[in-house]
Amino acid sequence: MSKEFKHPLARRAKVWAAKTREGAQQNLLIVVTTLELDPEREAFSQKHFDRLAKAAEEFVAATPDLQGYALVNRGKDWDD
Repeated sequence: MSKEFKHPLARRAKVWAAKTREGAQQNLLIVVTTLELDPEREAFSQKHFDRLAKAAEEFVAATPDLQGYALVNRGKDWDD
């Protein structure tokens, strides 16, 4: 892939090759963010979430070898 996903709300992005149960490969865009992704939490911002998700969707649509995306928090932000 020649271009990179860049967005002010994304801390990092990487294309990850995942295997389906049938053994086929799918390339997914994994976007790491510091946004709160749980809508039940007080810090969750629907506006910011929608902005980042829309940008990821548009990037996937414009990149033929990508089949989807996932938004994830940094590991150090996870609750134990």
